[in-house]
Amino acid sequence: TSTESLEKQQQRSTDGKITYPPGVKEISDKISKEEMVRRLKMVVKTFMDMDQDSEEEKELYLNLALHLASDFFLKHPDKDVRLLVACCLADIFRIYAPEAPYTSPDKLKDIFMFITRQLKGLEDTKSAQFNRYFYLLENIAWVKSYNICFELEDSNEIFTQLYRTLFQVINNGHNQKVHMHMVDLMSSIVCEGDSVSQELLDTVLVNLVPAHKNLNKQAYDLAKALLKRTAQAIEPYITNFFNQVLMLGKTSVSDLSEHVFDLILELYNIDSHLLLSVLPQLEFKLKSNDNDERLQVVKLLAKMFGAKDSELASQNKPLWQCYLGRFNDIHVPVRLECVKFASHCLMNHPDLAKDLTEYLKVRSHDPEEAIRHDVIVSIVTASKKDLSLVNDHLLNFVKERTLDKRWRVRKEAMMGLAQIYKKYALQAEAGKEAAKQISWIKDKLLHIYYQNSIDDRLLVERIFAQYLVPHNLETTERMKCLYYLYATLDGNAVKALNEMWKCQNMLRHNVKDLLDLIKQPKSDSYNKAVFSKVMVITRNLPDPGKTQDFVKKLAQVLEEDEKIRKQLETLVSPSCSCKQAEVCVKEITKKLGSPKQPSNPFLEMVKFLLERIAPVHIDTESISALIKQVNKSIEGTADDEDEGVPTEQAIRAGLELLKVLSFTHPVSFHSAETFESLLGCLKMDDEKVAEAALQIFKNTGNKLEESFPHIKSVLLPVLQHKAKKGSPRQAKYAIHCIHAMFSNRDTHFAQIFEPLHKSLDTDNMEQLITPLTTLGHLAMLAPEQFAAPLKSLVANFIVKDLLMNDRIPGKKTTKLWVPDDEVSPETLAKIQGLKLMVRWLLGVKNNQSKSGNSTLRMLTAILSSDGDLTEQGKIGKPDMSRLRLAAGCAILRLSQEPCYHEIITLEQYQLCALVINDECYQVRQAFAQKLHKGLCRLRLPLEYLAVFTLCAKDPVKERRAHARQCLVKNINLRREYLKQHAAVSEKLISLLPEYVVPYAIHLLVHDPDYVKVQDIEQLKDIKEALWFVLEILMAKNENNSHAFIRKMVENIKQTKDGQCPDDPKINEKLYTVCDVAMNIVISKSTTYSLESPKDPVLPARYFTQLDKVQDCEIDCLILSLQPKAANVLGAVNKPLSATGKLQTKLSRMETISNASSNSNPSSPGRSKGRLVSQTRIHVSSLIYTTIYKLGSQFFFSARMHSVGQK
Repeated sequence: TSTESLEKQQQRSTDGKITYPPGVKEISDKISKEEMVRRLKMVVKTFMDMDQDSEEEKELYLNLALHLASDFFLKHPDKDVRLLVACCLADIFRIYAPEAPYTSPDKLKDIFMFITRQLKGLEDTKSAQFNRYFYLLENIAWVKSYNICFELEDSNEIFTQLYRTLFQVINNGHNQKVHMHMVDLMSSIVCEGDSVSQELLDTVLVNLVPAHKNLNKQAYDLAKALLKRTAQAIEPYITNFFNQVLMLGKTSVSDLSEHVFDLILELYNIDSHLLLSVLPQLEFKLKSNDNDERLQVVKLLAKMFGAKDSELASQNKPLWQCYLGRFNDIHVPVRLECVKFASHCLMNHPDLAKDLTEYLKVRSHDPEEAIRHDVIVSIVTASKKDLSLVNDHLLNFVKERTLDKRWRVRKEAMMGLAQIYKKYALQAEAGKEAAKQISWIKDKLLHIYYQNSIDDRLLVERIFAQYLVPHNLETTERMKCLYYLYATLDGNAVKALNEMWKCQNMLRHNVKDLLDLIKQPKSDSYNKAVFSKVMVITRNLPDPGKTQDFVKKLAQVLEEDEKIRKQLETLVSPSCSCKQAEVCVKEITKKLGSPKQPSNPFLEMVKFLLERIAPVHIDTESISALIKQVNKSIEGTADDEDEGVPTEQAIRAGLELLKVLSFTHPVSFHSAETFESLLGCLKMDDEKVAEAALQIFKNTGNKLEESFPHIKSVLLPVLQHKAKKGSPRQAKYAIHCIHAMFSNRDTHFAQIFEPLHKSLDTDNMEQLITPLTTLGHLAMLAPEQFAAPLKSLVANFIVKDLLMNDRIPGKKTTKLWVPDDEVSPETLAKIQGLKLMVRWLLGVKNNQSKSGNSTLRMLTAILSSDGDLTEQGKIGKPDMSRLRLAAGCAILRLSQEPCYHEIITLEQYQLCALVINDECYQVRQAFAQKLHKGLCRLRLPLEYLAVFTLCAKDPVKERRAHARQCLVKNINLRREYLKQHAAVSEKLISLLPEYVVPYAIHLLVHDPDYVKVQDIEQLKDIKEALWFVLEILMAKNENNSHAFIRKMVENIKQTKDGQCPDDPKINEKLYTVCDVAMNIVISKSTTYSLESPKDPVLPARYFTQLDKVQDCEIDCLILSLQPKAANVLGAVNKPLSATGKLQTKLSRMETISNASSNSNPSSPGRSKGRLVSQTRIHVSSLIYTTIYKLGSQFFFSARMHSVGQK
């Protein structure tokens, strides 16, 4: 055997004679270094050429082999000598394999440590000796020489040093062969050895730690290749290491314990089989009580699950489910890390989106702002990469967060949706289906303009300019984009967009006013006017508190710097083009900016202001392009169908868009091309198109007569024809066009009035509607010109011939409402007759002829008779509903004129108010909208705000909600108006919202449903109605308003009813309603008992002061009622059920809309039913005693024990 042969050779070598290869003399310390190197090279050549079968040569050179392993060579100072000796030793191990000629363990250790040291020479790839170093590596790798060390006690030291050396020397200068031999050498030690020590394992794993990995990428690659090659063999030792650290907490076993999670990630990326037994340990760690430990594990698993090619979630479902549970972790950083992971997971593993959706839903409502914010970021990031990666539920989470309470979250959600919309809807990067999927985004973003926060509104404006209709598009493309956007918006979004343009236009006018003021000479009034205008502008910018100083500074800059002032004047000029606007904005910001001050809050404020007032979308060129786009749709040459918009819808929306822009940008329409296009629209057969063109002419044609005479000559005959023969709405706008555009309007009006007046005939009702409309608007615009014929027309034709006669019997039906096209011509003519009377009075604006009184009596007679003025029963129910609505709205119109408001009696006001409780749903709806519109314009007196109190009993939830919204908006509007106009204190009684309380009390006292003074159910209704308005008034205790309301109610109890002062039952009702109101105030406020900020002034028409004689009478009345009053109020204060309760008596108010308005109310009477609203008033467990003073007397104290809890 080779072992026996080797022993024989060693016995023969005991004589100590060393045989050198031919030509090689003795190698000793007596020769020079150069000679030693020369002789060693020849020895290397000899050993290199030998193979294992050369038995004679092996025996011959055995002593030489032993000599080369002596300390003389192993510790030789010259590196070349050492290298050559190492090469010889490597060949000796190859030749004498499998048994080495060296038997001493210490000698073997010295030899292998020596060879390892020589391998450091591999580091310098440019060295002249590099090939020999490579030969050395190749030789020991091929022969697996180091495997001899397995039997040595110090084998671990030898292997560890070898591994360290190889990892140190590897660099990017090495080719693939070097890398391969190193892997071969090291893998043989792992795979063929009995064990892998922790020290040796650390030597490999340390190269995976991020810090080392970044320092030496080649060492990382080497460790990675080694681990892949030895995965099966090394896995138990890796498992043991992690088990010691993770499960047993023995961090001292290795210096790498602190990097355990980094190592797990790297090992998983290298080969997941390395961690088969480690991953279950991570599940245990996810449930650790240590927050930091859970956080580390979550960060680790986020990378492992989120990796692009990772299959960990499908391979280890228990671990995946356990990880998902950390989305609900108690520790905020853990939840935050989970949310951040979501975007990578969605992008790399769309199949896991379903699992993530529910958890992201919960986190989108997380109490922590940062987590809600990152939920949005994760979803939006994935969406922008590929819309198919996110489902509709995830996008809805983003949608919900646009209403988040925190601005940072709202902003992220809004901007995210805007970017998604631009990418997939405007640029259509994923096709039509994707565009359709996110088509709701544009509506949602514009709906946010309804929010009160100025930050939200400004962001919507920015999003519109940059994402919905990018302002940097070429004009034709920009207008096409706006055209189709407007055509596909829902109703509320359209209103929001219109409001946005309106607000920008108002701010533009305010800035223009400021510029005009600055040109005036300075004075006290000048300073006040500038300050007032500065305050108005400030309210249109973010953070008004800080912005106020910046706007003042801007006003000062405008005074001092004429160039900036000129640029700003150009910017706010109605004729400013979009290109001019961009230049002006750049010049102003450049002038105000400073390179030395990168963060300039003043400049940021100016940019916000310029952003809002700069006309970046609309100018004369844009309007011309928009009209051409509309004409294309009308002609059928547009891309309507390709854009997913029906042609009719596109035309209708385009005309509506032009109408809106004609209000906000009228000067942009001033071009011959635009007016000629509009004239063409006017001549079309389509009524809607012609109607829209008329409205646009009305809004924009004030300078048409002098600037475009050729248009005027063609337009006038068309307008006259429309006024006589067009539809009612066309006739209306034709008259207003003539009034707005032509100087000799009296002549033109006369040419229209005379023939229409003479041709009026009740025999043909259909032909009567347009003339009555035209005459009505002529009466309003030129009442003096046609004073005599109009008075005769109203008295003889409208009242006697038209309104007081029912010529054609109405259709018998149980429906209370029918569509417009089913209304009888006679009813439509009567409605126009009523409108003509009202318009005539609004034009005259005085009641000297008592025509106002007569008209009001006529209108209230219609209401009293349910719409059947003649009471002959010929009119159908739908027609009666239309006439009631017309009469109610007519009174509202007249009430907006002070001269007619003064003559409206309380009975007429109450009849008008009761229209909001009409039995027909559509009547209630339309009347409430008219009422709200008049109140919002501050034209209707404050007592009409009290009418909404009656909506508390509306059986339809939507109507109650609408009424509440109207109350909120009107109350806030008046409060804001008072803040902005401090000088209107003399009009406080007509503006202060709290003054609606007396009107509400009086209206409820005279409510026909309030019949029995102390009826419990009726009083509950009274309480619901009062709370309907008081809840909103008392939501904020501004200026101690609760005490003011209490004082007001107390003062009412010191008066008597102004409408029926001598009716004891009415006065009893008044005091009972006051008691209910007082009870609400006391139970809902903790500050009611404070001093009232001012003494309330009660409206004299509604309440009159008591005299002394009456004091005594009422004394007796109230004392006689004392026991019952306490019982009644005690019963009223019982808490009501949460779901609401209908009174037992039948309601005449419809609970359905027009879609099913054929119901037949079972009660034939006109009495109105009540629905107790969902808001329930629970009176606190308290005892209150109120002493009411009437005149010089003190009356009873009512002790009320409440049974409810607040």
